[in-house]
Amino acid sequence: MARYREAKCKLCRRAGEKLFLRGDKCDTEKCPQGRRPYPPGQHGKARIKPSEYAIRLSEKQKMQRIYGLNESQLRSYFKKASQKSGATGENLLQSLERRLDNVIYRLGMAPSRQAARQFVAHGHVKVAGRSVNVPSYLVKAGQVVEVFESSQANVKKLYPNLADKDVPAWLELNADQLQGKVVSLPTRDQIGTIVAENLIVEFYSR
Repeated sequence: MARYREAKCKLCRRAGEKLFLRGDKCDTEKCPQGRRPYPPGQHGKARIKPSEYAIRLSEKQKMQRIYGLNESQLRSYFKKASQKSGATGENLLQSLERRLDNVIYRLGMAPSRQAARQFVAHGHVKVAGRSVNVPSYLVKAGQVVEVFESSQANVKKLYPNLADKDVPAWLELNADQLQGKVVSLPTRDQIGTIVAENLIVEFYSR
């Protein structure tokens, strides 16, 4: 996992949009990106036209921050995506969405991907009936993800309205049993991440 020492809200302001790194706070009036929609620092309000390289770099960094990846991790995902048939950018996003920590986050069982990563790493999750504590585990279509019974009471207490969660079309949620199923591999229009993956492909293909 990439460790960003800069405040998460500053990362959103630097990206110029909400990356939803702080969970529920991002949807409130307290969100700094909403109150100060410009980059942090003394010259944050200055308007400088970025170069094409800077635009691509910024988009790559945005993807890293959204999914909590360092450079070598994202480059590895890109390399594997480029070796598959189909659009490289969509392949890349599909792999990142299938990460176990992201699936837990998308199912609403954690407020952020970072929290989901800790939840998985601490051994609270099963995949296809077996304990999995690796956040980067890629969940396959048809597999069921569930919370251990010993951890369910705490999760239900934290998220009493989980049944109202609007999950992506490629996932299926059973809130009562704290189970989720990957019904199919996500397509681009089913992935809510606002990122220009074509710019990332161009960045790594230069």
